[in-house]
Amino acid sequence: MGESITLTASDGHELGDYLARPDGPARAGLVICQEIFGVTAHIRDVADGFAAKGYLTIAPALFDRIERGVELTYTADDTTRGRALRTALAWEAVMLDVSAAVEHVRTGSGPGVAGVVGYCWGGSLAWLAACRLHVAAAVGYYGGQIHEHRAEKPNCPVQLHFGERDPIIPNEHVVEIGALHPDVPIFTYDAGHGFNCVPRPDYNPDAAALARQRTLDFLARHLD
Repeated sequence: MGESITLTASDGHELGDYLARPDGPARAGLVICQEIFGVTAHIRDVADGFAAKGYLTIAPALFDRIERGVELTYTADDTTRGRALRTALAWEAVMLDVSAAVEHVRTGSGPGVAGVVGYCWGGSLAWLAACRLHVAAAVGYYGGQIHEHRAEKPNCPVQLHFGERDPIIPNEHVVEIGALHPDVPIFTYDAGHGFNCVPRPDYNPDAAALARQRTLDFLARHLD
């Protein structure tokens, strides 16, 4: 069970965060970047799961710059609202908040290293964190805006996951990302968008389990 804390970004903005601690010494720090639905029960469960694997894990509330305490459902109306909130935020501002979270878990973990894992919108943020911030590794799940930022170059190892039946992310976008970044391992699954999220209609337990194991193996190689 995690706890709620408050962090201050470099521009003075205060944001809420969900912090999950491992039982023993942290093997590394890890930031979980949310979907467009906020820091939901699902995102908190994800953070708890990584903490159980030994990572000091934090999920920053990235919508706090516009509206505090956002926690949406997966209905069509809330999806529309979440997209509107995401669109209203500048990438640069969100990176300040992700950076604050990275620094918190980096300094709080014994090894002094941190990675980022993101889902949906957060998958795109994980990509940008790899390109713009000082992180040791990043993993992005079905980030729809990675293609938009595909020309940026990661400064750390990155792993990406996509659903082959994702109606939001065309397969040709995945191919183009891979062509520009042949050193980035990209895994695709016979699944739709949001296949890792239990409450979502496209949840696919087999794809989720395989992607999670690949993520854990990747993080162990680059954070430990």
